[in-house]
Amino acid sequence: MTDFAIFNLGNFTLQSSVILQNAYIAYKTYGDASNPAIVYPTWYSGLISDNEWLIGDDMALSPKRYFIVIPALFGNGQSMSPSNTPEPRPFPQVTMFDNVAAQYRLVTEALKVTHLRAVLGWSMGAAQTYQWITQYPDFVDLAIPFCGAARCSPHNKVFLEGVKSAPLAAKGAVSDGICKGEATAASQYRNWTVNERETGLKALGRVYAGWGLSQAFYREKVYKSQLGFQTLEDFMVGFWEAWALSKDPENMMAMLDTWQSADCSNQDAYKGDFELAMRSIKAKTLVLPSKTDLYFPPEDSEYEFSCMLPGVGKCIEFPSIWGHWAGGPGTSKEDAKWLDRKLKIFFENGSLDDVDNVSSGMASLSL
Repeated sequence: MTDFAIFNLGNFTLQSSVILQNAYIAYKTYGDASNPAIVYPTWYSGLISDNEWLIGDDMALSPKRYFIVIPALFGNGQSMSPSNTPEPRPFPQVTMFDNVAAQYRLVTEALKVTHLRAVLGWSMGAAQTYQWITQYPDFVDLAIPFCGAARCSPHNKVFLEGVKSAPLAAKGAVSDGICKGEATAASQYRNWTVNERETGLKALGRVYAGWGLSQAFYREKVYKSQLGFQTLEDFMVGFWEAWALSKDPENMMAMLDTWQSADCSNQDAYKGDFELAMRSIKAKTLVLPSKTDLYFPPEDSEYEFSCMLPGVGKCIEFPSIWGHWAGGPGTSKEDAKWLDRKLKIFFENGSLDDVDNVSSGMASLSL
């Protein structure tokens, strides 16, 4: 029995002009629909339930105060995905623009929301946050993208080629290039066998292990002191391989395609002018990169913030050695508390001025 609802989109035309027949997205709501609405999209590989660590009655995302909507990415296994859709193959590219267009229809048509108090998200959720506030700039009051970016940087694209190539190599395939899928003719495309799936996903997990967490995390052996893994190899198997093996390789490829092609200026209003897209943001935007994130580094966030109009944005770093995982999915308890405190202040008055007056409470670890 599923713990989420489905919104049917009908025949949904993608940005590429491909039509997804009988398309749908999954979602779940928390709180009363009469409260101010907040959209909180999922992240790469994440299920709807994987976002719930940031929701609670005593937290900033309180169902007692807000109507919270978690929409699932196309490809996550709950929304329309390769794993639940036999055709077409290979699965077509679904962009951030497509995801947010579908989410906007969900919010306005099914949930009857006419305005959002906030949009926020971690990682690919942050990319969707930027997409929301550039695609529908008058629809949102506040935005909080954390540990993510408004576009996939060249270095990030290179990182994702490694992630992509690991499962592809397991079935004897290769990448067709950046922002492209598998270099296999559609007529020759096939899924992974059981053995290929296990081999490829284990390899994907090990590729990810060197990027998701920082050098300092490994140097300080946080995997042992806070997560209980006795050796580095135990951590590789019990954390990274276990995470990857819980996923579907076709779904991972579909979501990776969305991530790698992300650029919120890739829409008619901006025609690829990234700086114009950033200047067009009207929502008060609190940008929260992790100090030690290896593929969404603070420098990228600082540039995005610098392109916004004066008074629109603020950029504050997570003071963390957890790398990308500082922003989710709640594994680092101190970082989760830090984020919740920032959100509470921001949501309370909608002002960026007071947010950085919140102390971090972080444990002192060497960087």
